[in-house]
Amino acid sequence: MRFELFIASRYLRAKRRQAFIGIITGISIIGVAAGVASLIVALAINNGFRQDLQERLIGSTSHVSLLRIADDGIKNWPPLLARLSKQPHVVAAAPAIFEQVLISRGPRARGAVLKGMIPADERKVGDLLNTIKEGSAAPLEETPEPATDHVGTAASAVQPSEASSPTTTPATKEDSPDDLSAVHSRIAAMPPIILGKDMADNLGATIGSVVLVTSPQGELTPFGMVPKYSRFRVVGIFNSGFYDYDSSWAFTRLSDAQALFGLGDLISVIEFKVDDIDQADIVARQLEDTAGRGFMTTNWKEQNKALFHALNMERLVTYITVGLIVFVAALNILISLIMMVMEKTKDIAVLMSMGTRQSQVRNIFIAQGVLIGVIGTALGLLLGYAISYAGGHYHLISLSPEVYSIDYVPFAPRLKDAIWVSLVAIGVSFIATLYPSWSAGKTLPAEALRYE
Repeated sequence: MRFELFIASRYLRAKRRQAFIGIITGISIIGVAAGVASLIVALAINNGFRQDLQERLIGSTSHVSLLRIADDGIKNWPPLLARLSKQPHVVAAAPAIFEQVLISRGPRARGAVLKGMIPADERKVGDLLNTIKEGSAAPLEETPEPATDHVGTAASAVQPSEASSPTTTPATKEDSPDDLSAVHSRIAAMPPIILGKDMADNLGATIGSVVLVTSPQGELTPFGMVPKYSRFRVVGIFNSGFYDYDSSWAFTRLSDAQALFGLGDLISVIEFKVDDIDQADIVARQLEDTAGRGFMTTNWKEQNKALFHALNMERLVTYITVGLIVFVAALNILISLIMMVMEKTKDIAVLMSMGTRQSQVRNIFIAQGVLIGVIGTALGLLLGYAISYAGGHYHLISLSPEVYSIDYVPFAPRLKDAIWVSLVAIGVSFIATLYPSWSAGKTLPAEALRYE
């Protein structure tokens, strides 16, 4: 151990008559530890929110979306999809339809985004279908059987006529009023739909329930413009953990969505998954150029720009506010070293009279302040990572998903945060030692020992 570091460590272990200085030194260490731990925990929370939201958003939505500028739908989309899916950095592509609808069951109703898609393609660009907790997405697979038209209007409903045949047959056991096989057959023939968990809870819907999906686009009839509707059978309930999706999204087959909205063979968007999400904006421009005139693209960065900008601002505010704790701890180090220099004036004079250089005296108090910073930083890192681990592993802090989109506070501590927080804390501690060490180095032995 070097001479300066040896004396600095001895000075930190204050004697009984120097207990007051020892208390201030302890407060300085606690202050540094509290500042470092607070920064680690705050940054872990910020990183946790960012990572959790980014993973859920990217997993729930496509990286890049191609749509028409005029919003008139994409015609003849299969060859376009096949051509764009072969572009560089494109991993998968899928057609989809997004429309606002009203989903109701009895007196309960909720506005929703209805997405018509092909499940096999949808799984390649998003993970929402993998979060189905009840039921299954298998009924959404297209079947070769001719689809029954279940779409109606508010003015007239499509009802099967039981009396179309002029001949009558005697009533049998199967035709009794208590027989519900016909009802079950009609429900089974309804197009399938998958609801988010919160939406299903709000509607009181379960697997097998029938919901009425109403499109606000409407249809022109002799009675005027009336909304179109169709009854759907609930075949699955998904729970992504992201409130915005679980409370307002629903999935159905692409063909059923086209029939409901009267789009024919049109789709509204082609979704893409790329190999590097950070390059999604560059790939989006390439796809837009390849698609030709009349098309535009959006990517996950643009769609969630406001959200991630708010997280960046929150991170900056965290640096400033929590960093003030480290600044206060540095002031404590400054005060404790000044008092130590005043207390050790005679010791400094004796050392200098024995040949100790001024630079060595300065190094003693610099080492003492840095030791305080190192000890406080080490304790703060241990405390901060312990709190972050406990909070992330046991979900200690609950949140309202209606407000924060997730139901607990996520913690995601990072190694690089620990590195730069440690460097800042030790650096601030070093700066706090400059004046006291300079003052100690200016001590004149003759003046300090004149009256001894």
